[in-house]
Amino acid sequence: MDFDPQLFDSSLAEAWIRAIAAAVEKERARLTELDSAIGDGDHGSNLQRGFAAVLTALDGLRPTDPGAVLTKAGTTLVSKVGGASGPLYGKAFRAIGAALPGPAGPAALADALAAGLDAVRALGKAEPGDKTIVDAWAPAVAALCDAAAAGATLPEAAAAAADAADRGARDTVPLRARKGRASYLGERSIGHQDPGATSTALLFRALADVTAA
Repeated sequence: MDFDPQLFDSSLAEAWIRAIAAAVEKERARLTELDSAIGDGDHGSNLQRGFAAVLTALDGLRPTDPGAVLTKAGTTLVSKVGGASGPLYGKAFRAIGAALPGPAGPAALADALAAGLDAVRALGKAEPGDKTIVDAWAPAVAALCDAAAAGATLPEAAAAAADAADRGARDTVPLRARKGRASYLGERSIGHQDPGATSTALLFRALADVTAA
C-alpha cells in the first residue's frame, strides 16, 4: 500500500489500527504472561478481543479522515474491552481522533498523540515512573515531537517514537508500581516489565511499520 510519507490520512490510520490488531494477536501470550506476574493475567486476551471487535467495526466504515477511524476504534475499545486497558486505550484513541479532523503531517500527528497521552494520564492519574502505559507513551510522544521539529519525515519520526516506546517499556522493569493492580504488590512488582507499557510499545512499533511500508 502506498502512502504519502509526510501525511497521516484515513488510509494510513486504518492500516495502523489493523497493524496494532495483528501485533496484539501475535504477542497476546507474552502480554498475558507479563500481566500474570503483576496483574490479573488478562491483558493480552482483553486487548486481542477488543481489537478484533475494532476490525469488525472498521469493515463497515468508509471514513474520509483519520479522526473518524481512530474515534471509531476508541469507542469500540471502551465498549468491548474489560479491565483497565479498554477505557485507557479507548479514551486515548478517541482523543487522538478528535485531534485529527483531516490528514496530518508529523507535527500534527505528534500533537494528536500527545492528546492521547493526556487522556491516559487524566483517566489513570499516572505519571512517568509509576510503571504504567505512561512510561512508554510519554517518551514516544517526546521523541515524535522532537523528530517532527527537526524536520523528520513521518516514517523517521514514527521510528524514533517506536524506539523510545520500546526503551520506556524496558525501563519499567526496575520500577515499583504506584498505580493499578500491580501497585498492590509493593516491592514484589519490581523486576517485572509492565504489560501496559509493553502493549503501548507495540502500538508505536505498528505505527512505525505502516509508515515505513
